[in-house]
This record gives sequence, structure tokens and C-alpha cells, in this order.
Amino acid sequence: MDPAGGCPHAANGLLLQRSSVVPVVLPGEVRGMAVLGHEALKDFLAHPDVAKDARHFAALQAGEIADGWPLRTFATVQGMTTADGDDHRRLRSQMGRAFTARRVEELRPSVAELTARLLDGLEAAATEDGAVDLRAHFALPLPMGVICALLGVDGVHHDRLHALSSQIVATDTGPAEAMAANREMVEILSAVAAARAADPGDDLTSAMIAAREEDGDRFSPHELIGTLMLTVIAGHETTMNLITNAVRALCTHRDQLDLVLSGGATWSDVVEETLRWDSPVSYFPFRYPTRDLTLDGTLIPRGTPVLAGYSAAGRDTGAHGPDAATFDITRTGPRHLSLGHGAHYCPGAPLARLEATTALAQLFARFPALDLAAPDPELPRARSFVGNSVRRLPVRLRS
Repeated sequence: MDPAGGCPHAANGLLLQRSSVVPVVLPGEVRGMAVLGHEALKDFLAHPDVAKDARHFAALQAGEIADGWPLRTFATVQGMTTADGDDHRRLRSQMGRAFTARRVEELRPSVAELTARLLDGLEAAATEDGAVDLRAHFALPLPMGVICALLGVDGVHHDRLHALSSQIVATDTGPAEAMAANREMVEILSAVAAARAADPGDDLTSAMIAAREEDGDRFSPHELIGTLMLTVIAGHETTMNLITNAVRALCTHRDQLDLVLSGGATWSDVVEETLRWDSPVSYFPFRYPTRDLTLDGTLIPRGTPVLAGYSAAGRDTGAHGPDAATFDITRTGPRHLSLGHGAHYCPGAPLARLEATTALAQLFARFPALDLAAPDPELPRARSFVGNSVRRLPVRLRS
């Protein structure tokens, strides 16, 4: 795996020609596997002999993984994404109540208000020729603002939390930088938790603290901070990439944009096709077979760290047809896996969909002629094979 990331689709296509399950070498010469094919990934994500707890990561348990390994946080942070069985259900239950369809629907007015406010700022930030970085001024602050409001995180922390999050999800981060980013994020979120404990509010952090005080088995201190860290990272990085990738797709497929603007398709259609065609997460770490597991004819040894290849599965011609590489918002067929499958299906999926559809609808209602200000292939890619997007999105708001 290239630690510097880059566009994954050409390499994914070559790998899928070989097999739906392939061996990979992770940073630090750590041996792993990746599941790329749609059906193989669907089976793997819900397999009863596959775990998320790093106790099953053989190389980690053998002491072969350095403290500064850039992917270590994905394996060792304590929270629902690294828990199995009863522990996973215990940790997820509190979060799940915050992300029900009803609770998310109640957020619609505030999401719409924040979107409109950010679009005002986007226009103000544009240069004389109408150019502006849409990612920095819109795709980032929208989901960051929403998730931090839900968690009760003050706005003063937003920029720093995003910077630290970007370092944590980057796969080319050096050991010292990776450890420092983790330490600082824990310090900030510990201060947030302390503030909410002293002055509870109508937010998720206060609710988790109250649940811990009522039932000490609900959240340990490490699990609380780990859950906050995972929620901040997953709650804005993925939706930021989703909005960014959807805008890129529409600007390079004007016929699809025209179809939505003319009422021939919906913004929900755009979001679902973007999730399939250019998944916000390319390869997500980690799952571990708890026994030697044969998947689609390929052996995955017990304890192997396995990447879930969402970007590859989204363009698997075996599932999505010979035109899987085509962006088509009228597409029918199997549901993509980009938000997961099985017990670990993304609990924030309804919120991500609300944010993305609201963002796109308001953006193109105000700026229907919006277009890229630089060729898409020249845009700088994320420094990660986990996240899948670009670091900047220069656009012109008007033709």
C-alpha cells in the first residue's frame, strides 16, 4: 500500500482482475490482506469469525508493531469500532440513540441554517474571478460544525481537531508526528469531557458521562475519550470527502448535474452514486479472522490485519456491471457497501446523508454554474490510502 495515498481506482481495477481478496504490505512492512470484491467484502464484514478487537491482531500481540506505527490508532483506540459482541453493543447503544432517523430529522433545520451561513461565507471568500477552495470553506466546516455541536465541543477547538484528525488518518505520518497528534487529541477531548462533566448540556458527551455515572460499566474513561475521538474523526472526515467527491463528480459529469437540476433525479441519487463510485473511505483498517478463513478461494490466516476495500468494491464489475466505472445517478442494482455492512454498519449514516443532500441542494441552487477551477486529475490527493478524496477543491462559483 502506498502510504502517500493517491487515486485508488486504477490500482483497484488491476487488483480485482487478479482476485477479490489480495495480500498487501502495510507501512512498516506489516503483512496484511485486503478484501476488494463486492460479494467477498459483504460476506467478510458480516462473518461470525471476523473480529475488530486488536486482541486478535497477531503481530500486535507479538510485540511486532511499533508505538508510532501510523495505523496503530485504528487498531488500539478503545471504542465501538474496535469492540466485538457485548462490548460493541454496550458502546454502540448510547451512540445509536443519537443517530436514529427521527433524531437526525430533528437536526434538519439547523443543518440547513449552517449550510446557508457557510455559503454566504463561501461567496465572501471568493476572489475577484469567483474562485474559492470549496473543501476548506464548505465541505469541511459543515460536518465538523454539526458533529461538534452534537458532542458539545466548542468552536474554538474545531480547526485544531481537524488538523489532528488529518494527521491521524494520514498513512504517511512519521512515528513522532503520529504519537504527538494522538496525545494532543486525547488532551483536547479530555478537556471537553471535563468541561461537560462540570457543566452538562444537551449534548452527546454529557449524555455519555451521565450514563457512566449511572452505570459504571457503560463507559470507562478510556472508552469515553476513544468514542469521542472516533466520532469526531468519522463524523466529519467521511462526510467532508463525500461532499467533495460529489461536487467533483457533478462538475466533471455535467449531464448528471443537469439531470438533477431539471428534476430527472434527486440529490439522494447523487449521494448514493457518489458513495458507490468514489467512496469517501478507500481502505478501512482493521478486521481480524479469529481462525484461518478461506474467502472466495483465498486463505486469510488467523490474526491477519485486513483492510475493507470500499472504493474497490464500489467499482467491482462483477456486482455493478461492465459500466461500474461510469458515474450514473440513475443506476439500479446492488446497494453499495461504503457505509459498511453488518453489526458495524455506520451509525452516522442518516446524518451523513442529510448533510450531503442538504449541502449539494443549497450549493447548486445558489451556484448552478459552479465548476472546477483546476483539472480534476491535477488536484492534490489526500495523504492516505484510508481516506479517498482531494486536499483542495478550487472552484469558480459562476461561469
